[in-house]
Amino acid sequence: MVKRTVKGSTRAPRRTDGLSRELIIRTAIEILDAGGEKALTLRALTVRLSTGYGAIYHHVEDRSDLLAAATDEVITGVLSGAVTDTDPRTALRRLALGLFDAIDAHPWVGAGLSRQPWRPALLDFYESTGRLLGALDVPEKARFDAAGTLVNYVLGVAAQNAANARLGVDMDTDRETFLASAAAQWAGVDPGRYPFVHAAAAHLGEHDDRAQFLVGVDIFLAGISALR
Repeated sequence: MVKRTVKGSTRAPRRTDGLSRELIIRTAIEILDAGGEKALTLRALTVRLSTGYGAIYHHVEDRSDLLAAATDEVITGVLSGAVTDTDPRTALRRLALGLFDAIDAHPWVGAGLSRQPWRPALLDFYESTGRLLGALDVPEKARFDAAGTLVNYVLGVAAQNAANARLGVDMDTDRETFLASAAAQWAGVDPGRYPFVHAAAAHLGEHDDRAQFLVGVDIFLAGISALR
């Protein structure tokens, strides 16, 4: 039944079932995926959940707490889906790819991790990375730098891909069109001054971001063998 306010306008009825922190976080993730960080407001959340501000504040402190919790939820999903009963190289590769795919699917996650690198979910990710590097016999004194290099690589590439996707939306163009335009710009540079860039133009328009990302992970894995 639709209720009417004193001014005659209508409003949706309040929910009658229980409201949990888990439901609030899942709904926040849906809002973030659909419209990005700017779309997540407590007002939008109350409308989506047919509830009031008091019910929301009973489960989360504020919008920042909600953003952090949503970020943790996504990264925890990456860790729970990681395969541990395999060799360390394969596990590390899957762990890195899992974080890359998560940020690709939820572009707002990268910004959240950058703002609060001490979040429990990211600490768990670092811990898993360090454990796998130890299993690969990377010396303890080199493990901190190695783990930081890999995690920063994943976050950096994923954040750049997310930025490119947002740019494409702002420019009202798709990935293929954007890359074709960039490739044309690269192809037009002076080959005498930029021989590599000029030659790479042929690959820019057709490369696969995910496959290229995995090449970078493999280069990292090959490089850490020199640390043993």
